[in-house]
Amino acid sequence: MTLQEGQRVKLAADLRLTDPIEVSGAVIGILSLASDAEGTVEEVVEHVREEADVREYERLKSLLDSFGDGMPPESKRQLEREVGALHPAWVAFQEQGPLVTVQVRFDNGLILSASPQDLYVPV
Repeated sequence: MTLQEGQRVKLAADLRLTDPIEVSGAVIGILSLASDAEGTVEEVVEHVREEADVREYERLKSLLDSFGDGMPPESKRQLEREVGALHPAWVAFQEQGPLVTVQVRFDNGLILSASPQDLYVPV
């Protein structure tokens, strides 16, 4: 499920934001957000993570679909082998889906940007 701008959400789990903070040689703490902290989605960004193998599969598959019937038989078989070899990368890409990140403004004023939408659940 993709979150939408304006939607109310809460953190699904505690989120550690910093490593231990040190001031004058003394550790003063770690900054974290508690699970169930609520906020509003301000921005949703979909990132396409397409690798070279996926682009090559799409290119070769398009060639095969468009011109395969008119190709010499050996050229067509070679192209089919190449498409077949790249098919697992295509399947993995399809199963993976796009990476969706969001910017959330929490009720306490903190803004968390570029965070995976999986960190949140709708309220």
